[in-house]
Amino acid sequence: MARITSAFCAVAFGLLAACAPAPDRYVIPAPDVADRQRIAFQSVEIREISLPAYAASDEISSQSADGRLTSDGGVLWADTPERAVALELARHLSRLSGARVASAPWPLEALPDARLELRFESLVARDDGQFRANGQYFVAVANGGRERSGLFDLSRTFDPAGGPQAIAAARGQIILDLAQYIAINGLR
Repeated sequence: MARITSAFCAVAFGLLAACAPAPDRYVIPAPDVADRQRIAFQSVEIREISLPAYAASDEISSQSADGRLTSDGGVLWADTPERAVALELARHLSRLSGARVASAPWPLEALPDARLELRFESLVARDDGQFRANGQYFVAVANGGRERSGLFDLSRTFDPAGGPQAIAAARGQIILDLAQYIAINGLR
């Protein structure tokens, strides 16, 4: 009897899961990179991206004026946020500088000239129409070169009425802004 009950429960759960609507997933649109910025390195590894728990979640979150974070389990990022941010940053830095830039693990035989780590304190869309990113970056340099670190605090305006698409576009733009900021302040 226990086997029949277990089998029935498994089938019932499977049917319920099949009836649930699939979540909506949003891809980050890639903004155009028009500027060029010389940096001091021919190759850079983006070693680690550290995001707060809410920003590392697959769910797209927003922050209200009172600081409360909300999300909807039916509205998700198309890729895991830490991986996506690392790939976006690598693409933008590469296009900005012309250097070889890749996220960890480093895919080339010759080791990179520098390694970049980012620790985000926040990466969030706010209900007031500001997408904020702040935190700290670290640049480790091979062969005893001058290592660097610094703080970043960036914001990008978006239309909250645009929903998840507007949030995704703002996040794409803020990561480009961050790449430009790091190229100028951390990699020159």
